[in-house]
Amino acid sequence: MTSPAAEPASEVPSPPDATATPSVAPAAPPAPAGRRITGAIWAALAIVYVVWGSTYLGIRVVVETMPPFLSAGARFVVAGLLLAAIIAARQGVAALKVTPRQLGSAALVGVLLLLGGNGLITLAETSIHSGLAALLVAVVPAWVVIIKACFGERPTLGGVAGVLLGLAGLAVLTLPGLTGDVHLGGVLLVVLGTLLWSSGSFSSSRIPMPKNPFTASAYEMLAGGLACTALALTRGEHLGLDVGEISTRSWVAWAYLVVFGSVVAFTAYAWLLQTAPLSLVATYAYVNPVVAVLLGALILGEALTLPIVLGGAVVVLGVGLIVSTERRR
Repeated sequence: MTSPAAEPASEVPSPPDATATPSVAPAAPPAPAGRRITGAIWAALAIVYVVWGSTYLGIRVVVETMPPFLSAGARFVVAGLLLAAIIAARQGVAALKVTPRQLGSAALVGVLLLLGGNGLITLAETSIHSGLAALLVAVVPAWVVIIKACFGERPTLGGVAGVLLGLAGLAVLTLPGLTGDVHLGGVLLVVLGTLLWSSGSFSSSRIPMPKNPFTASAYEMLAGGLACTALALTRGEHLGLDVGEISTRSWVAWAYLVVFGSVVAFTAYAWLLQTAPLSLVATYAYVNPVVAVLLGALILGEALTLPIVLGGAVVVLGVGLIVSTERRR
């Protein structure tokens, strides 16, 4: 799950839905009032809804036969190189030029988002269902509001209510792990990943990032991908790895995450930020987890238990409150 790399103060970042491009939106002027919502806008929004929502399913299929951090590292590096090549082709090589401080900042954010966020979620999905992971990740906007409050930014009443609802939903979703019905370690890995992702999202608007959000995202993906690869080698994921034993469906899912989850959906999202009302674009934050749960149930046969349905509904309601109120500030 992913979006460009610079967060305007009033915007709520997207959850780390494992799409390989960082999850905070580039500063972009809102669409002029009264602009007609065209078919192209609805098509781009559908791409963001479905593709980003499906990335959790894609990860679950990838880790069936691929090592988690090794597959994530390769995916982010390839996606970063693809994005850099597109930038160079469309805007010229000069568009990739950044200062050492900007490069360092992009690398730091990339490690927090992609190693800490996406990487831990990829590891978690070796033991928990994709739908549960998506609903746990949906709490990210609540963590961001809390982090901002710790740094003196006062939340709205709606934002506070959304945070409380989100945390209540998180508690309900965690209950099966406490009772032993699901792998508690996987649940805690996702929660830790969302905290690191939220920290990266918050940091990205307060350190000297590259001005071009596409360039920033390319460097973030490369840094995060290399960090994931280094951790994979440290964990020994390459030892005894037989590429011939990786299933075709895992390869297809991996390629889908690189091409569609990163480049296609990211481009659609960036275009939407420049052409559509932000209130409309923001709806992906609570549509994505619903899509993820439905796809997990339909394609992988993941059970829709009472805690998932109830906790998920509470989380989505909380995220909706945060998105609708925080963006008005």
